[in-house]
Order: sequence, then C-alpha cells, then structure tokens
Amino acid sequence: MAFNGTWKVERNENYDKFMEQMGINVMKRKLAEHDNLKVIIERTGDKFHIKESSTFRNKDIEFTLGVQFEYALADGTEVSGAWEMDGDVLKGKFTRKDNSKVLTTTRALVGGELVQSYNYDGVDAKRIFKKA
Repeated sequence: MAFNGTWKVERNENYDKFMEQMGINVMKRKLAEHDNLKVIIERTGDKFHIKESSTFRNKDIEFTLGVQFEYALADGTEVSGAWEMDGDVLKGKFTRKDNSKVLTTTRALVGGELVQSYNYDGVDAKRIFKKA
C-alpha cells in the first residue's frame, strides 16, 4: 500500500523526447511539460483507483492487477494492457491501438519519491513525483 496517497509531479527526465517518439506534436509536448499533474493513488488488495488531475484533464482510472483494460492517454492515444506487481514495483505493459507498438511503464518508490518510468520505441523517460 506504499503507493497510496497524493503525488504531485516535480520534475521530468527526457519527457519531451519520449513524447516526440510517441508522435505528440510540439505544442502539446510543451504544454504537457508544465501540466502540474497530481495523482491520487488508492490501493486495496489487487485493485487500484487512480485519480489524475492536471491543467488539461481530470481522469479516474480503476484497474485490477493482471486484468487487461483499455485507457486513453492524455493526448487521446488509445492503449490496451495491464499492470502487474513485481516485488515493490508496479509494471505496466500497454499496446497502442493505432500502430500496435508497446509502451511500458513502471511506478516505484525511490527515496520517498514516486518515480514513473516510461519506454516507447527505444526512448526512455521519467516523471518524478513528491508526496503532496
């Protein structure tokens, strides 16, 4: 249950390059870098409820570990996949519906920060969150 709580994005690493690789246009990339994303995570057993709020959208996401679900990214890209726990790391593997390429993401607690890492088509990025 270590992920439970409210997290606010503090910094990004290689996020612009990652979004570019995802095919997101330059205007949306510049806006996304300063989206003031806040994530509220509530875990109960194998079920997660995540509330995302940013400058651009608010979204509620519910999923169960190991169960595939569909999701639309902030730019509208539709993906399908599932999250799994690997020790203390939450790992997601999602396939884009438009081109069948795979997006992997992890969430891990590192030194009191929530680190969300991404990989898409050979490009890695991170978003680092502090507990709010």
